[in-house]
Amino acid sequence: MNHLPDHRTNHETVNMMYGTYADVIFILFPFAVIALTRAWHGHPEATLTAPDLSIAAAILGGLALGKFVLGLITDHSLSHFRERIVFFLALTLLLVLGPAILMLLLITTSEEVPRMVVFVQPILLIVAISLYTTAISISNLLTRPDPVLFGSEDPDQGDTEGERELELPARDGESQRMSRDEA
Repeated sequence: MNHLPDHRTNHETVNMMYGTYADVIFILFPFAVIALTRAWHGHPEATLTAPDLSIAAAILGGLALGKFVLGLITDHSLSHFRERIVFFLALTLLLVLGPAILMLLLITTSEEVPRMVVFVQPILLIVAISLYTTAISISNLLTRPDPVLFGSEDPDQGDTEGERELELPARDGESQRMSRDEA
């Protein structure tokens, strides 16, 4: 039994996690700078009552929608996942984009911001981050299917002791296998 594919899958999952959270950090970086500037000037609570967290949540929600759509249109043979992806699209609109845009509009047009905004905006941002990471996971799952989850047409095909086979179309229309060393 070969444990290399499982190790590679775990390694890819960890790398995907680091990449996803790096995206989140880069998105939140300007908002953190704004928060630190407000704290420097003696108004740290202004970060929670300003529309900044709603803007960040809307950005992450939009990126999540893009990843869900990417997962939806990637491969037509994955039609049994389409309803789940559409569910996550609707969930992102309902829980993140709609409330984030509404909070943004209400905060910018109000003279006095209600205290509940201090609690709602951080929750909104946490939900946006969660849905964004879910969208990345689903998109990666659908763009690089796992043979264990989706099955393989040829059980002998795949990684054996680190060697991969490359399928090339032959001139007569049939596919021909070539190992990486021959390529």
